Amino acid sequence: MDVPELTADQILARVLHRDGLMLVIDKPAGLPVHRGPKGGANLEASFDALRFGLPRPPVLAHRLDKDTSGCLVLGRHRKATASLGLLFKHGKISKTYWAVVESGPAEDEGTIELPLGRLNAERGWWQKPDPDGQEAITNWKVLGRGDGLAWLAMEPVTGRTHQLRVHAAAMECPIVGDDIYGTQASLRRLHNEKYFPRFGEPRLHLHSREIVVPISRNKEPVRVTAPAPEHMHERLRTCGWNGE
Repeated sequence: MDVPELTADQILARVLHRDGLMLVIDKPAGLPVHRGPKGGANLEASFDALRFGLPRPPVLAHRLDKDTSGCLVLGRHRKATASLGLLFKHGKISKTYWAVVESGPAEDEGTIELPLGRLNAERGWWQKPDPDGQEAITNWKVLGRGDGLAWLAMEPVTGRTHQLRVHAAAMECPIVGDDIYGTQASLRRLHNEKYFPRFGEPRLHLHSREIVVPISRNKEPVRVTAPAPEHMHERLRTCGWNGE
């Protein structure tokens, strides 16, 4: 389900961290960060409300998928954005995602190393496991289990498109609500059924929970946590989450 653009008050309420160099905001699920080729609601349209006295609005330092919620970093001016871009490029920024997955891995923690490549030219950003693809590494740990589900902390070592979603599916525990790599989506493709979002089924249960940014050389890294989104609360509690 898509969500409308945020008003100035709504995006201001989602600011998790602000300093002279960057902002971290809590991105809502269902809202793309960029305007698509056909237009439509997007997060960037609300950035003018986040200038906080600067002449220009902040810009994205990285991206999150449309259906992923949580910590999103913005550079407040050109030099800061360039510095953040280098930190992301060289893997200096630590990211922890929460995911609720179907069934769950047998072990309690581990690392998946599975190269990824594009599924095909027609599907754009969609990915698949590909031994000749780009290196992709994810560390994961089970935080709780319940009712055929597992709550994972996933830490991407690399930053490939849809990495966590493909890696979870490859472990045979796809993320709840994943319309592309989830169980039902895979079955539809197997039977050559037309792709369509699963109306009325859960929103993607993938959340950028924490980000750690070493933005200043002489200071401790900035650590920011985003609250779990409401659509994940029920299944997180099933897996033992206490609401914090």
